[in-house]
Amino acid sequence: MEALLALFGASFVAATLFPLPSEAALFAYLRAYPEHTALAVTVATVGNTLGGMTTYLVGRLVPTRKMDSRALRVLHRWGAPATFFAWLPIVGDALAAGAGWLRVNAIAVAAFMAVGRLSRYIVVAALA
Repeated sequence: MEALLALFGASFVAATLFPLPSEAALFAYLRAYPEHTALAVTVATVGNTLGGMTTYLVGRLVPTRKMDSRALRVLHRWGAPATFFAWLPIVGDALAAGAGWLRVNAIAVAAFMAVGRLSRYIVVAALA
C-alpha cells in the first residue's frame, strides 16, 4: 500500500511544474509488483491527471491579459483535445496551464488528459 501511495505521489508531482519522472516510478513499481499492473497503471493515471488538473487550475488563476505562445495557439485551434499531449515534457505544463487560462471546459480537459496519460502508462507497463 505504501508503494502505491508513493507511485500516486510521484505521478501527481510529475504533472505539476516539478520535474519528476513518473514513468520511472511506474516502471520500478511494476518490476517489484508485476501482478498489480492494472492497479498501478490506474493509480499512476489518476495521480498524474489530478496533477495536470492542478496545473490547469493554476492557469485559471493567471489574470486575463494578452499573451502569445505556441501552446496557446495550439489550444485556440484544437481546444480540449490538444491536452491529450499534456503529458509531454516542457510543452505539457504549458498546455495544461494554457487550457486553464483560456477557460477550456475542465471536464473535457480532464478526459483528454486522462486518455493521454493512460496511453503513455500502458506503453510503460508493456515495456516493464
